[in-house]
Amino acid sequence: MAGPGETALAPGTALPRWFVVAVTVAPLGFLAVFYAWPFANLLGRALDAEAIGDTFGRRSTWRVLWFTTWQAVASTVLTMVAGLGPAWAVSRFSFPGRRALLGVLTAVFVLPTVVVGAAIVAVLPESLDRSVWAILGAHVVFNLAVVVRTVGAVWERLPVDLEHAAATLGASPTRAFRLITLPLLRPSIAAAAAIVFLFTFTSYGVIRVLGTTGRATIEVEVWRRATQLGDIGGAATLALIQLLVLGALVLVSSRVQRSAARVIELDARPRRPSPLGRQRWWVALAAGGAATVVVMPLVALVERSLRGEDGYSLEAWRTLGDTEIRPGLSLGIDPLGALWRSITTAMWATAIAVALGALAIVAISVLGRSGKVLDAGLMLPLGTSAVTIGFGMLITFDRPPVDWRAEWWLVPVGHALVALPFVVRAGLGVVRSLDPDLRAAAATLGAPPIRAWATTVLPALRRPLAVGAGLAAAVSLGEFGATSFLSRSGAETLPIAIERLLGRTGRLFQAQAFALAAILAAATIAIVLVVDLAGESLAGDGLAGEDPARGDERARGH
Repeated sequence: MAGPGETALAPGTALPRWFVVAVTVAPLGFLAVFYAWPFANLLGRALDAEAIGDTFGRRSTWRVLWFTTWQAVASTVLTMVAGLGPAWAVSRFSFPGRRALLGVLTAVFVLPTVVVGAAIVAVLPESLDRSVWAILGAHVVFNLAVVVRTVGAVWERLPVDLEHAAATLGASPTRAFRLITLPLLRPSIAAAAAIVFLFTFTSYGVIRVLGTTGRATIEVEVWRRATQLGDIGGAATLALIQLLVLGALVLVSSRVQRSAARVIELDARPRRPSPLGRQRWWVALAAGGAATVVVMPLVALVERSLRGEDGYSLEAWRTLGDTEIRPGLSLGIDPLGALWRSITTAMWATAIAVALGALAIVAISVLGRSGKVLDAGLMLPLGTSAVTIGFGMLITFDRPPVDWRAEWWLVPVGHALVALPFVVRAGLGVVRSLDPDLRAAAATLGAPPIRAWATTVLPALRRPLAVGAGLAAAVSLGEFGATSFLSRSGAETLPIAIERLLGRTGRLFQAQAFALAAILAAATIAIVLVVDLAGESLAGDGLAGEDPARGDERARGH
């Protein structure tokens, strides 16, 4: 008998046991070797009493914990203040450029962290580009879409009749908002704040680009102790602290998001009239301010890539293939090589993620209750910091017979581990939405179970797997956390090259970093736009049980 949420198969359509085992072994083995084993090894290092005592006995540890916490609180407050106005404008009114504004906010949200960090460096004067204000500004730019979309999704469904009734009884707009609208919005505001705090507490790429000595989050300190100081025990202890805090934050975020969802279920379709009178000015101010905040850094990124010693030129773009500062003096970084390496790494990571994801989709869809366990296991890397994943792999695969640290394929494998959940989510809903009677009909016509399954299911998986491949490629191109641990000197990917060039002195190096960041931004946005279009097409065809294009939003912890 089928359990709740499972589909009972017609007699003669059940897949052979050997086939089910065969499709399960590869994704399960991949998860066990490259996630569970490194994770267990990391916990073993972190639970050493001496390492814990040494770590908490250092004053620097408490400074890192304090900076991580207060900058996350400050970033959350600033992001909420900056985001509530645009959330009101896009949720309550229809105006020219509304969809474009939402698209720009989402595009910036899915950009790699090093790109946003580089854009903030480009837009700020030199006196501020490595300050705390730069870090806070980057977090606001990065997470503005979270507030606009999370709060706006509830705000647009609140009944306007309540506000009209309050106005009829003599309440001013401010009082009506405070007494009626704000209490209804409170769960969604709390949900958005929890998500933003989660992202900023685990900030890594932004801090690596914009931070200085004494301004390190827990993730940056894990990287510093593991790769520069050789303090594996201390790094593992900090990683465990981060995991515990992350788990608590996820629980809080899930609870408040469920509370916000209950508000949405209470009311009707959104009604968005055009703004009238003073509303036009307030809408223009809110929408224009949000657009300026997110667009200006990207425009500055391109402008700074064209700025040379003697005015504007294409020197930075022309010299991307040069590996020498002058004859005989090496640059130490090959910018064009890093670009090509990112492309090839993304290709390998995408191929691995799609192949394993397709097998996992098959296994989850036919295993019943056991498939739910596999599904949950494959989602674990998405809830784990990429820094933790890279660190675990670094300390696990560093001795025979698994001394793989110098192997070229370890970076694509790390990227595939992070990208695999997106592929699974893109295709699983489609498989679950297919009518099982199709397989029964194929079996009735004489097709054996495997052929009946392949004939009815595989054609429907082509487009979802293409969407998953796009998401995997976008994740791989911008992946920075795990790559910081797994990449080798001379084999840098694009995000690593951008971060190192930004750390060099000299206008040309900075311009090259901005040029590479512009390339990475353009590639990421292009991929996400294609994925969005494919996701809308899936929804229009009635195939998608989930919205695959939204999967990128759950990756920002990476």
